[in-house]
Amino acid sequence: MVSKPLKKCDIFSGEWVPNPEAPYYTNATCWEIHEHQNCMKYGRPDSEFMKWRWKPNECELPIFNPFHFLEIMRGKSMAFVGDSIGRNHMQSMICLLSRAEWPVDVSYTDDFSFKRWLYSNYNFTMATFWSPYLVRAEQVDSKGDLINIYLDEFDEKWTAQIKEFDYVIINGGQWFLRPIVFYEKQKIVGCQYCSWENVTHLTWHSGYGKAFRTAYKAIVNFGNSKVVTILRTYAPSHFENGVWDKGGNCIRTKPFKSNETRLEGYNLELHTIQLEEFKRAEKKATKRGLKFMLLDTTQAMLLRPDGHPNNYGHWPQENMTLPNDCVHWCLPGPIDTMADFLLETLKREGFTSFPKKDFI
Repeated sequence: MVSKPLKKCDIFSGEWVPNPEAPYYTNATCWEIHEHQNCMKYGRPDSEFMKWRWKPNECELPIFNPFHFLEIMRGKSMAFVGDSIGRNHMQSMICLLSRAEWPVDVSYTDDFSFKRWLYSNYNFTMATFWSPYLVRAEQVDSKGDLINIYLDEFDEKWTAQIKEFDYVIINGGQWFLRPIVFYEKQKIVGCQYCSWENVTHLTWHSGYGKAFRTAYKAIVNFGNSKVVTILRTYAPSHFENGVWDKGGNCIRTKPFKSNETRLEGYNLELHTIQLEEFKRAEKKATKRGLKFMLLDTTQAMLLRPDGHPNNYGHWPQENMTLPNDCVHWCLPGPIDTMADFLLETLKREGFTSFPKKDFI
């Protein structure tokens, strides 16, 4: 029996509730877990962070059904474009889909930042494109401490291939908080955290919106005539007791309730700009018959300070202090719920099919 789209409630507003049936894979059953997100391998002592599901306030959100998803995607292709959280998301998808089928690596390169996977039985291709700024960018120095980003220029590492894909999921956020030199029309228009003489100081706010604007323009201009653009909104980090390179950590072991924290500061600003640019692009794309979809997962992920690797993404290093990771997500972990959101949103948008078998 095929599940139908749910009552049209806001699936992105809700709470995390216990789910004793989770997780649906382990680090022993899924080989596509990045080492730095393999928290159980590296000795994380608690496991409760894997045993929660998202409960919308006015309805239920079904657990991801890999067979149903693959049937919807039969003969299709999906690209994840953005930063390492996008790659984290795709690796979660591979683990969840492994209950139905393992993919074949059909990548054009050995670079794990540009991987392609084929689900042969469904003729479905899934790919990841590393593009943390979504536009053309280059390092200014060998250390990578300062980055030039060209706000009005496409990042051809992904835009040149985007016509091959039916669904494009884009994301971005954390990298815009670093030292950046902003360019438009091949000229410097400002700089963030660089203190150069005779160069205007700009914050990430203006550049962030323009980068998304350029990315959407690339998809609309170069994507195929039926491409579906999906924005997966910003996933907040959870550093406490210091910033990322000054001893900050994330040692909580359970989710927040929605009344225990709120979206504020740069997290709120990033999210707001994303939604503004999404709505602007969606309006233009609709006139051309193109579909835009929103995965507004920010609030759900804000409530999961317990889901990060912290210091369980590597073995303890003698004579070496490595920053704790409170940005990426353990696998299995909270990021698996993004698949629940994705499948339900696809169904609500009318992308349905009939799986050959149910998943329980």
